[in-house]
Amino acid sequence: RIPLMNLIRVIALLLLCSPALAQRDIDFKPLEWPASGSIVIPVAEGEALTGLAAALDERTGGALTMAVAEAAFTGEEHQTLTLFGIKPYARIDLVGVGGEPVDRIGAEEFGGLAASLNDGASGTGVSILWSGIERNDNATAARVAFGYRLGDYRFDRYQQERLEADKRGSVFIYSDDADAGEQFDGDLVHLASAVYLARDLSSEPGNIIYPQSFVDRTREAFRGLKNVKIRVVDETDMKRLGMGAHLGVGSGSSRPPRLLIIEYMAGGDRPTLALAGKGITFDTGGVSLKRNDGMWRMKGDMTGAAVVTATVLAAARRNADVNLVSLAALAENMPSGTAIRPGDVLTSMSGKTIEISSTDAEGRLVLSDAVHYAQVEYQPDVLIDVATLTGSVGRAVGPDYAGLFSRHDDLAEDLLAAGDSAGELLWRLPLNDTFFENIKSEIADVINGGATGAGASIGAAFIGTFVSEEQVWAHLDIAGVDFAEEPQPTAPKGFTGWGVRVLDEYLRTHHEAE
Repeated sequence: RIPLMNLIRVIALLLLCSPALAQRDIDFKPLEWPASGSIVIPVAEGEALTGLAAALDERTGGALTMAVAEAAFTGEEHQTLTLFGIKPYARIDLVGVGGEPVDRIGAEEFGGLAASLNDGASGTGVSILWSGIERNDNATAARVAFGYRLGDYRFDRYQQERLEADKRGSVFIYSDDADAGEQFDGDLVHLASAVYLARDLSSEPGNIIYPQSFVDRTREAFRGLKNVKIRVVDETDMKRLGMGAHLGVGSGSSRPPRLLIIEYMAGGDRPTLALAGKGITFDTGGVSLKRNDGMWRMKGDMTGAAVVTATVLAAARRNADVNLVSLAALAENMPSGTAIRPGDVLTSMSGKTIEISSTDAEGRLVLSDAVHYAQVEYQPDVLIDVATLTGSVGRAVGPDYAGLFSRHDDLAEDLLAAGDSAGELLWRLPLNDTFFENIKSEIADVINGGATGAGASIGAAFIGTFVSEEQVWAHLDIAGVDFAEEPQPTAPKGFTGWGVRVLDEYLRTHHEAE
């Protein structure tokens, strides 16, 4: 018999592992006009309606022409227009796709916008027609479905009134893409679910997701998957291994730190890709306390850890032929009598000593031990770390780019290309000797701050200090893109799970067996 408290814990864990919003079924059908209901069609930019829009105008006796003229709808990219009661349809959503041939990202954004227009609360099914426009070969109906799934995300777990799966209408995508269902169901649906996991973990409040519960949630997500091994380095192991930097960050919290390692080894003798993620499950700043304004968003300071974990999940669910390891460096940064202080000196696993200038520069501390452990334990071909590391990166490159830092030009170019393909853009920022000089300490080997205003480069240099110069390595600072202040076509307002798609694209292109 299962003890009552254990049973309650299991039930609660299963409930919290379910998606925040019930996902609508997506089915694929050959191209035809639905007889009735709610439909969505793409509209190319131009003075006159073309393709499906022209055909629909004919079916509705010219009503579409009159409606778009009155609304000044031109088909400009991302422009939308909703029309009601034009027979035989209860609802028509028009989504502009611009005047150029639609590419893969355009198809995904069309799908995301379609999802944002109709949440399914009416219970009526939604029919999306994907044809009649100029598009590239990779702008498939499966990509429309992928974008739809991403745009359909909501985090409503703690709301009393939420839409249940059986009350939301199904989604039907009509196209001439014969293999759309296979491409989506056998592949892209798993990538979408991984993005959902990253968004869920970042959106959860700090009293729900902390180092151990992050581990528990992850175990449930990976349950039953082949070629997966999960290892957890706890505080006792950290002391034995000499991970003084990681332990130091977590020392102020009653919830001890964890290093969560997921090994997915399905690539035979292919080289290993290691991904390390900053996992500060809540960041008060520690003794160097942050201002209260906006501190609630520091529940998402573990997005880097969520992203690298979710990237492995996507690969494992689609049975990718790769060798992949993620390391989630988890800790809660709290002020207390046992917390580290400015001026303290910590000894990292590498043996390098670290002077603390600010306890609010904590992400680089946990990553210093994680990237060293990754090199010692796995000797990876490539090492990439992901972190919401610095506010300065957003000030440097704005809300559309993550900062990319690397000593290795080939890797940097590969990641830039992957970002362009996946729609998660990167901008390479400087990482030169000046920044490494600026983190030298007068009383220790390095200091966890710097003397210049280039905070993103200083943070990258700190992590790079713990990475061998021979190790192919890149650092992604996602602090400017992990949260969307305004809705995006494939990401509602809130935590975006940014990074899963670009890492997945890089993995497919450069590490999967042919």
